[in-house]
Amino acid sequence: MANHKAAIKKARQDEKRRLRNRGHRSRLATAVKKFRRAVSDGDLDAAKGLLPSTLSLLDRSAKLGIIHDNGAARRKSRLTKALNRLAASA
Repeated sequence: MANHKAAIKKARQDEKRRLRNRGHRSRLATAVKKFRRAVSDGDLDAAKGLLPSTLSLLDRSAKLGIIHDNGAARRKSRLTKALNRLAASA
């Protein structure tokens, strides 16, 4: 446990941020999972509807520092590719 006043405050701040980041990361993971399930089920309309909100969550998470900028870009690219493959096969 922290002993100095500043260290105690930092520990408090870190805990708040950890919980907030966990919530964001969980929401992001759920959105990506829903999109991937729609793609794997071959539901083009659902996938098209879910993609913009999922990409928006990825951008927001990167902006807030929850995930790395390049990681967000990579995931956005892969999700878009998955939708394009589904659209081409349909």
